[in-house]
Amino acid sequence: MPATARAGIPEPERRPRSDGGAEPPGGTARDGGAVLDSARAGVFEALGDPVRRRLLELLAPGEQPAGALVTALQARVRITQPAISQHLRVLREAGLVRVRAEGTRRLYAVDDAGMAAARAWLACFEDTFAQPLDALATELARGRRDRRRAAPGNGTAEDEAAG
Repeated sequence: MPATARAGIPEPERRPRSDGGAEPPGGTARDGGAVLDSARAGVFEALGDPVRRRLLELLAPGEQPAGALVTALQARVRITQPAISQHLRVLREAGLVRVRAEGTRRLYAVDDAGMAAARAWLACFEDTFAQPLDALATELARGRRDRRRAAPGNGTAEDEAAG
């Protein structure tokens, strides 16, 4: 059973193909859609849960014992220790977190390789957002300029034409 199903995350829908099989969500190279391989899909499914995102935030500064993670998370959210362990397992199986044993303690840390894979996939969208954001910045600057010109006593073109 996939980790996402065990964690209560529904499996993504699959579209029927003409050959009777099923296509993953997002399409295939044939239809021009972006296909997430199962490893990357697992990463983003894991990141879809706010508790798991909070666990990653707690691990960002460095390695933490499981007990410290439980204490920190329970201070903010009403959640049991076994539920936190399940979330940590999903993160581990998605490749976002690694664990090492030190005696009876389990120490968790962000897995840099898993995070790098997520960053690499997201990087392909940087250009998609760059142009609209540049256009937004231009419009904001234009609006500020227009407000400055329209402010009383700034000698707008209308004032000069009237004077």
